[in-house]
Amino acid sequence: MSSSLTKGLRRSTSRSSAKKASAKTAKRAVKAKPATKPKAKRAAAKPVARKTVAKSRAAKKTVAAKRPTKTKKVQKVAAKKATAKKVASSRVKKTQKVAAARAMRLLPRPAPVPLPPPRQPTQDESAALVAFERAHKEFVRGRFAESRNQFRILLDKFSQVSEVAARARTYLAISEARLRTESMLPKDADSLYDRGVIELNRGEYVAAQEMFERALKREPEAAHIHYGLAATRARLGSIDLALESLQRALDLQPNLRLRAQHDHDLNPLRNDPDFDRLIFSNPA
Repeated sequence: MSSSLTKGLRRSTSRSSAKKASAKTAKRAVKAKPATKPKAKRAAAKPVARKTVAKSRAAKKTVAAKRPTKTKKVQKVAAKKATAKKVASSRVKKTQKVAAARAMRLLPRPAPVPLPPPRQPTQDESAALVAFERAHKEFVRGRFAESRNQFRILLDKFSQVSEVAARARTYLAISEARLRTESMLPKDADSLYDRGVIELNRGEYVAAQEMFERALKREPEAAHIHYGLAATRARLGSIDLALESLQRALDLQPNLRLRAQHDHDLNPLRNDPDFDRLIFSNPA
């Protein structure tokens, strides 16, 4: 009996001791749990530290990229040196030019070479010039037959004077051409007047003036021819001569005043007070 009781006591004591041991281990396990929390914090803190390190490295790289490299600095220094050399060379060239100009100024200038006296014309040349002037006057007056004859005589006598002879040939050709046109022109005053009106309407005022003047030589008292000449001279700007022709036309035929009041060919005369006196004053 005693042995059975002792066995039971032993079992109960062993069970109680096992319970105690298990309780102790549980307490230790509960106490040991908070120790694992800092490890998790440390494990979580590691990537944060890595991110900050990566950000600092990226910032350093951007700063380094913004800063000029050594090669760029060397290139800038070389460019500055090249520009300085160019400026120095240009200054040297300028100083050389200034020095050369000063040296040229200091050099003695050569004495001016006197020009030879003008050559005096020979006796034939002076005589040819006199004959040319005489023929040219006839040409300017419109006497083409006389000028043609005098130019021909000049060429017969002084053909060896080349310059005067060349000019004489030119005027001789013009005189002959004008004589040919005169032979083709109408002879009567009315036909010449009609031809003058045609040239006036075409704007050929010089030719119209010549036609009216030729017509007046054949019929000096024709009022309508004087009026046409006045209109042509007004177009040419010869105000005084135009007023004289208009005065003559109105003296011969006073009713031409009504025509003159609206004639566009006489517009250049309208600002002249003599025109108002001739056109708008009462005839005596």
